[in-house]
Amino acid sequence: MIRHVMLPTLQQSSYFIFPESVGWYYNTPTHGVDRAEGQWTTYSLHFIISGKGYVELDGMQHMLQKGDAFLYFPHQKQKYYSSKDDPWDVRWVHFYGDQLKEFLLEKGFLRNLWTLKRWSELEQAFHELLLEAEANNILRTTKLTTLTYMILSEFMSYAAPLTGNRGMESVDRILALLPSMQQKACEPFVLEEWAEQAGVSPYYFCKLFRKAMSMTPLSFVTLCRMQYAKQRLIEKETLHVKVIAKEAGYESASYFNQRFHEHEGMTPSEYRSMYASKGYLE
Repeated sequence: MIRHVMLPTLQQSSYFIFPESVGWYYNTPTHGVDRAEGQWTTYSLHFIISGKGYVELDGMQHMLQKGDAFLYFPHQKQKYYSSKDDPWDVRWVHFYGDQLKEFLLEKGFLRNLWTLKRWSELEQAFHELLLEAEANNILRTTKLTTLTYMILSEFMSYAAPLTGNRGMESVDRILALLPSMQQKACEPFVLEEWAEQAGVSPYYFCKLFRKAMSMTPLSFVTLCRMQYAKQRLIEKETLHVKVIAKEAGYESASYFNQRFHEHEGMTPSEYRSMYASKGYLE
């Protein structure tokens, strides 16, 4: 059985999160996906109700079963498929939103494989979103965003990293360092020092980091710096951009402006003005 609904993509959306598609595959042993890196631009969350299936990461196969879930990020290579002998009953939703990357980063949801300590509410939320999309498609956008946020919230409330899979021990070294890297992101980034803390060479550290995070260590540090700078721009509206640039780890204000524009599509001053015009600054 296959049930899925594709929804129109909102080109200009004020919603924090919105579904691109939602579905339910049951007793479909041929179900499988193999997407190249960069092919898929939305987030993808799958939750297994029964049966089993497989997710391949960096050429390694991981078996998932009832209560397990997997989360893919935009542009990440995706390869997953149902067991032919014991086909999975899997619910899934693809979704997008401008601030989701920072949100998931802040909450520590940076890996792909998860298991749920409880899942009845998540299953119900998936079912409600599917029914809403089947019945009304895009007619009730507020309902769609509410139900999608409910799915993400239920998932994040009860998800724990899936352990016991081959090859995860080395990745765990990186994941254990992430809170410290985020906390010290505005300090000078020295690759060799972080590699030493992980007990590996700088080359292998970069390889492990990309495996765990689907980005380079410096990209992660830059993301943390941008997150910090955005918060300072909003909270301290009288603080000069040059000062915030230095606080965020950039001696050159022009280079900070360049990186900020690359990430946000506007300058720091424009970002601050945009939030001030919406009444977010006091």
